[in-house]
Amino acid sequence: MANDALDLNPPNANENLSTHGSDWLWAAFSVIALSFLVAVGVMFSRPRGARLFHQIAVIVLATSSIAYFSMASDLGATPIRVEFRGHGGDPTRQIYYVRYIQWFINFPLLLLEILLASGLPLSDIITTLFMSWVVVICGLVGALVHSTYKWGYYTMGAVALIYIWFSLLWHAPSSTFSAGGVVRRGYYAGAGYFSFILITYPIAWACAEGGNVISVTSEMIWYGILDIFAGPIFLALFLWEVRDIDYATLGFGGGRFVNGAGAGAGVVPVTEKGANPATTAAPVIPTGPTGEQAA
Repeated sequence: MANDALDLNPPNANENLSTHGSDWLWAAFSVIALSFLVAVGVMFSRPRGARLFHQIAVIVLATSSIAYFSMASDLGATPIRVEFRGHGGDPTRQIYYVRYIQWFINFPLLLLEILLASGLPLSDIITTLFMSWVVVICGLVGALVHSTYKWGYYTMGAVALIYIWFSLLWHAPSSTFSAGGVVRRGYYAGAGYFSFILITYPIAWACAEGGNVISVTSEMIWYGILDIFAGPIFLALFLWEVRDIDYATLGFGGGRFVNGAGAGAGVVPVTEKGANPATTAAPVIPTGPTGEQAA
């Protein structure tokens, strides 16, 4: 069956996606969509209260499936004048903003997937997730700016990315892993793998949306490979590493604190059998000045 996506949705820029590029995107969509279906099946095979990591994976893969369906159909793009290497008149290049919507949703979720396995405090996790939004927003704004000011956004995004690397490779590993060696091993494998993948995204951006060095089709192939390695492949490896994790030791088994897991100082956990005895003590009956019970 012929791919007529570009006939139904004609490119809107001089430098645009080719039919071969669309074919590649359909192949990437198929891989990601199949991974999504597998992830859903695996998620439901897990007991209730032990699905958090798998549910995050399902959200990531669902988002990527929608994004790649859109890009394969040549949708979700806007023409932007190029700064370098333009040929003839005022050339434009397709910038796929739908990809940045995907990253805006998925990047913090992938970081959350990793950091939840560490002992990093919640405030540090939130800050790291915020920095991922800074990276994506700076990348999008920089791609939409045709002047040299785009490199200012690129630099700010790179600084935010350095903070993320610091959190993944230094700050989080120095924290206490409450779930022990199984999670620590899974964290190191996942954080190291994901950090390496993150190095290549700024390089791809500089060659594609930034410097206009490679074609839109080459850009799609490059980003597609990265998204598959950072999505389905990474999630499969990470979920395998943490398959034997005891969610209660992380403090969010079943989505709440149970049996004292994760309860901090001064926090009285609620058991599954009922309220804690300390919270059900007999009421104190006020007495008068002489010590007699008030009427």
